[in-house]
Amino acid sequence: PRYRPDWDSLDARPLPAWFDQAKVGVFVHWGVFSVPAWGSEWFWWHWQGEHRSDYQRFVQRRYPPHTTYADFAPRFTAHDFHPREWAQLFQRAGARYVVLTTKHHEGFTNWGSPVSWNWNSLDTGPHRDLVGELGQALRESNIRYGLYHSLLEWFNPLYLADKESGFKTQNFVLKKTMPELYDLVLKYKPDLIWSDGDWEAPESYWNSTSFLAWLYNDSPVKDTVVVNDRWCNNCSCHHGGYYNCADKYKPGTLPTHKWEMCSSIDKLSWGYRSDMNISELMDEASIIEELVQTVSFGGNYLLNVGPTKEGVIVPIFQERLLALGRWLDTNGEAIYESKPWRVQMENSTDTVWYTSKGPVVYAIFLIWPQDSVLELSSPTPSPATQVTMLGFAGTLKWQESPGKGLLITLPYMLPSPLPPQSGWTVKLEGVK
Repeated sequence: PRYRPDWDSLDARPLPAWFDQAKVGVFVHWGVFSVPAWGSEWFWWHWQGEHRSDYQRFVQRRYPPHTTYADFAPRFTAHDFHPREWAQLFQRAGARYVVLTTKHHEGFTNWGSPVSWNWNSLDTGPHRDLVGELGQALRESNIRYGLYHSLLEWFNPLYLADKESGFKTQNFVLKKTMPELYDLVLKYKPDLIWSDGDWEAPESYWNSTSFLAWLYNDSPVKDTVVVNDRWCNNCSCHHGGYYNCADKYKPGTLPTHKWEMCSSIDKLSWGYRSDMNISELMDEASIIEELVQTVSFGGNYLLNVGPTKEGVIVPIFQERLLALGRWLDTNGEAIYESKPWRVQMENSTDTVWYTSKGPVVYAIFLIWPQDSVLELSSPTPSPATQVTMLGFAGTLKWQESPGKGLLITLPYMLPSPLPPQSGWTVKLEGVK
């Protein structure tokens, strides 16, 4: 069927299956904001849009007088950007897809956009096609490629004029936003488009439904492409492909619609900050906990890193990604291609979470029980019930619990002064 440029028709399109199966992705926020590398990727807005004194002081202290935001672009060098190393890191992290910022709200494009003259990564800064280079490396590693793209640009004169007209004129959309979206799709054939910057204007301004109808009907990726829900104001959590709803969204119950939780290792920013502190970063246990909760509720987990202006993913971010990958090496069977079970978490405790694959149920527990006996009251055992633990050879002993459910005797763990690392999975076969 051909899709019409209206939400009723577009929302009826089935989501390509690869996205739900993938479960784990890496988000990359990289742009001219990586040059000041301070505050957040909203640097330009806080400095010149809101005139915040802390940002003004920062620029006065560190840069020559009369510095403009455009002066940062030549310093965005990407000298140490090795796309194959990134792809290898993301693969070891267990990511099945990667989403790169092609353009944030600052308007600088990480490819040679034909409508972003001199404000793109080919004409200035790296003098490289960052979007194309990473795409090629990811495809060689068999990782799906998503492109983040902001609809709005804070200080683009065309956008500001349209805004002034109450969004009755569409010069910015017709001359900038839409040409870039079509260019990205035709040039790079993305698996995913992660739209953002939608909140100020209605669908009638953005022309999003016309673009999505073309994307689903006639584009080179019409059968495989996936999009999110940020295509106009009041769109989030209502229209589009899968739902993001809000940054770091946690639904609390099982949503009826496919969704994704985006989170960032640096809790205070999506872009790189040179002054970040270890206490401001997510540790391995919190990353695993977020992943497990998200997948249990049927979501995908998109974990963000911000590279430096040179294109380095700093070692602490690498360490966190590799820790996630090691955990997935053992427990990925309970994550990838899984479906939510009839119960998401054990009796309102948030330390045991369930996923399933056909008749098999996985219980992922985040805290090792004191006596090494795991009590599960939700599954109903049968004489045929078999219990194993991912990453551990052999079956585990279990007995029916006096109340309901089952008591599982876990393997003996050597005593250690440190609490054991987070997250283990028991695999239950023959339970209801």
